[in-house]
This record gives sequence, structure tokens and C-alpha cells, in this order.
Amino acid sequence: MADLRTNLAGITSPNPFWLASAPPTNSGYQVQRAFEAGWGGAVWKTLGEPIINTSARFAAISFQGKKVAGFNNIELITDRPLDVNLKEIYETKKRFPHHAIIASLMVEPKQEKWHEIVKRVEDVGVDGLELNFGCPHGMAERGMGAASGQQPDLVQAQTTWAKEVAKTPVIVKLTPNITDITVTARAAVNGGADAISMINTINSLMGVDLDSWQTVPSVAGKGAHGGYCGPAVKPIALNMVAECARHPAIAVPISGIGGVGTWQDAVEFMLMGATGVQVCTAAMHHGFSIVEDMIDGLNNYLEEKGLASVSELIGKSVANYSEWGNLDLNYRTVASINTDVCIHCNKCHIACEDTSHQCIERKIALDGTPFLHVREEDCVGCNLCSIVCPEPGAIDMITLPYEQPPMTWNERQTVLATYKGK
Repeated sequence: MADLRTNLAGITSPNPFWLASAPPTNSGYQVQRAFEAGWGGAVWKTLGEPIINTSARFAAISFQGKKVAGFNNIELITDRPLDVNLKEIYETKKRFPHHAIIASLMVEPKQEKWHEIVKRVEDVGVDGLELNFGCPHGMAERGMGAASGQQPDLVQAQTTWAKEVAKTPVIVKLTPNITDITVTARAAVNGGADAISMINTINSLMGVDLDSWQTVPSVAGKGAHGGYCGPAVKPIALNMVAECARHPAIAVPISGIGGVGTWQDAVEFMLMGATGVQVCTAAMHHGFSIVEDMIDGLNNYLEEKGLASVSELIGKSVANYSEWGNLDLNYRTVASINTDVCIHCNKCHIACEDTSHQCIERKIALDGTPFLHVREEDCVGCNLCSIVCPEPGAIDMITLPYEQPPMTWNERQTVLATYKGK
């Protein structure tokens, strides 16, 4: 068995799978159940001044029969008194001393407020703090959450205030509702953050009921924007993790969040720089027991790769992620259709003919059998045909030998500039 233990800025846990700050971590009962199921850590549902949540607060989108492809919520932070949460955190940590318990915090952007809550929370034995600068709804309207997280100066200042009194590692949770997440990540680092976590939910409206014309979800006929998460946001989250991981000024550990539901998702996040991952929507959809498959799958994967520790995955793909201008313009692939596997649905032909480069032809063999043929000279290797093909193995993308030496756009511009200079 590989070593699945992780260390995020000094916060250790038996495996990289944490529950994110959300409904699954709303109480000691839930977190203890999660630890019993195998989760390595939990970020307690955000603490602060208790609020009143609306009754209808969740919504989801399905895609081609797949339930909860995306999830939306208008829920806010804890609606339970701070004293009750602190008591349950203390009891949970006492019962599970080797599991990571991180307290998510959100208060007004005032130094004394941060000092007060940090001290109170650390007194009950948490392993770390996560400053919630991400909620796009409700709290943002009160000057907290994304309202703070979208302003680098407030991110840095509040991080500094927390660090002034914190004795445990401070993680800053970043909002994706911003043009460039590396700007606020740098602000967090400048404020003394020991780690960053991303992404929080994306601002969204899940839908509109076509019969009633009310928004989804609807609260007494009214709706509001909420936070979007679940499998659909994974590519956005993965990109933001990668952007921060490869930025030289953001040299702190990353906790990856956003669409993680399988061990494969976790591995992708870790390869792109995350030390571990946080999960919410998948646990809400399938229950805490999903962590069993995640642990088994990760163990098997590490064994297949000959890796002794999960930490050996961290950041191994970051160097492969670059700017478009550094991509090789002379690299070429073409589609190859395996006629023995092809089921003749013609989806590749239709997609190519209508929306790509018209390089897939329908032909008839001498024995009268129809088949599809790719004209390699016209194929640009866009991958569309292989993406829409429903039959595994029917279409391969083949790498062709170089006709010209490798050349990136940036190299090309340098050559042109030199030529013009002469």
C-alpha cells in the first residue's frame, strides 16, 4: 500500500481527501461520520455570526440523463451559534486526533473581528484555519465573501489580521469570480498565507421554470444568484489551480476544490499542483462512502505507477502547462478511422462536414460496404471527430513525422523580428 498521508503547510492528514466547507460539514455528527467512512480531513462549515438561511436553497442541472452535472446553492454560512460549533469541533478533534479539522471563517473586514474569531476557534484545537473570501451570494451583499475576495487589498489585509494572532496554518480560500485569480493569490501570499485553496463557487443562475417563469430555486416566487459547483466546474478549477501552481510568486501549497468526485479527479488536481483536494457536491450526491473508492483507486494507481507516496504526484504536470505562444506550430496529428470498429453512425462525418474542415468522406468499398475515409492532407488534427465518436477505439489521432523543425509562435516572432532588423 502506498503512503497516502499529506502535509499541507503543516496540516497533516491520513489521505488527501477532505470534505469542503459546506452542508456535509455542518455538524460534529456529520464530520465524525465522514471520518469513520475514511475521509482524511474536513473543513468545518463556515463560522461567523449565525444567519438565517432560506428554505429553498439548492438546485441542480442534469445533462443527457446524468443527474447533478452541475449544482447551485444560495445557502450561506452556519446558521448555528458559534459556541455550539466550537463544542462539537472540540469533541470531534478529541475523538479523531489524527484527522485534519480546519475551521472555515468569515467575518466583517475588521481587524478586531478577525482577532476575536481566530483566538476562539484555535482554543478548541483546530489544525488550521481557512479564510472564506469566496461566497458569491448573500455574504457578498454584506461586504464579506466574494466582496472581499475580489479586492486584493482586502485579501491581503484580512490575511494579515488573521496571521497576527493565528498559531495554526492559515489557508486563504479564493473566489473564481475574478479576472485573474493569481492577483488575489499573490495578495494572500503577501499577507502571510501559509496555503491557498480554490475554487469557491462560481456566480450563477441555475435556470428558469418554463411554466411558472420563476427562477430556480424559487423562494416565495423570488430568486437570486448563487454559487455553482459540481462536475461541470472542474475544468475551470483545474485551470486556476494550474495558473497559481506555475506562478513563481505563489510559492505556497494549494488545496484543490471544484468538481472533484473520483480518485482520477484528485490525481489530476495533484498533478497540476494541489497537495490535496476538497470534495462537496459528490458527497452530497452519493454520500460519504464514496471516499472508499477514492482511496482504493488512488492506492491502485500509485502501485501501477510504481510510486511509494501520494506526495510524488504533486506538481508533476505543471511544467507541461504553458502559454499558447509556447506551443509547437509544426506538430501535426490526423484522424485515423478504424473501419473494423466503426459502427457507421456518421457522427464524425456530420461534425466534420458541418462544423470543421470537411475532410471525412463517405465511401463505398468494392463489395458494396460503406466506410468513412479521412483525407489526411486536409485534416488539421482538431480532435472533433474523436470527441463526438460514441464508439471507443473507432477513431485514433495519429502523430505524423515532422516535415519542418519544431517552431513556436514566440520563436517565429523572434525570427521575424531578427529578419526585419537586418
